[in-house]
Amino acid sequence: MTEERRTPSFSIDSARFDAPTLEPGLYIVATPIGHLDDITLRALKTLAAADLVCCEDTRVTRVLLERYGIRAHTTSYHEHNAVRQRPKLMERLAAGQAIALVSDAGTPLVSDPGFRLVEDVAAAGHRVFPIPGASALTASLMAAGLPTDTVVFLGFLPSKSGPRRRRLETFSRQPASLVFYESPNRLAQALEDASEICGPDRPAAVCRELTKRFETVTRGPLAELCAAYPAGATVKGEIAVVIAPPPEETTSAEDAEALLAAALGRLPAGKAAAEVARITGRERQELFKMALSLKAAPAEDDAS
Repeated sequence: MTEERRTPSFSIDSARFDAPTLEPGLYIVATPIGHLDDITLRALKTLAAADLVCCEDTRVTRVLLERYGIRAHTTSYHEHNAVRQRPKLMERLAAGQAIALVSDAGTPLVSDPGFRLVEDVAAAGHRVFPIPGASALTASLMAAGLPTDTVVFLGFLPSKSGPRRRRLETFSRQPASLVFYESPNRLAQALEDASEICGPDRPAAVCRELTKRFETVTRGPLAELCAAYPAGATVKGEIAVVIAPPPEETTSAEDAEALLAAALGRLPAGKAAAEVARITGRERQELFKMALSLKAAPAEDDAS
């Protein structure tokens, strides 16, 4: 017996719709980050008509497909099997098939390893079709109420404090809002590091479980967010943190040096530099070097 050819279709409530035939190529399909109603019509048509749907976890994607009555052929594609799966997918594309790529939630390739597949597909001359939709990155920016004209996305910060602090230090003085994803069990430590590196008065927002039933957005200075999410507190769900851009530099180098000299009378160089950086908006690394020079200056005078 030959397998009966399925008619690509999807349903919304009690209505059923046919899905049009797709051009051959790779379709990067955004899926909901929580609320299943956030799927787009174009995404439904694509998932229904694709010859194959590549999923981070087929069990997760199956919930979405069943919600909309889509009978799709699925396979797993994630960072642990990507090297093995990519050649198989390239063969299918070469044969003229349409393949959809989805992540468990949101937009593939945003903090996701799928970019290597896109790189190979494009290099082989196949078309890549973006099917935009939900993204925790854009949703957090929408909810945070902080500047969005210039944004730096940091993905997931390093799990250990040292590398995490260095990464925050690299971007803390960029004239842009910073966005990063964080796990619930590391949120308190990440906020503490961000408060020390970026300054306790820096406006920020913790966006948790966006679009889901228990969605919460907590806004305030980083010091207040540290108090709201202390170490040891139980936090659940998917989390995105948005930090506002630093204040504009308004203090001259001479005035900054005077403030730094006063701060060094009661603080070590690193903390003095951080304090003056928060006050003046100047680069913390620049001020730290200045602090070291100021501390060394008396010894140089004595030697002469």
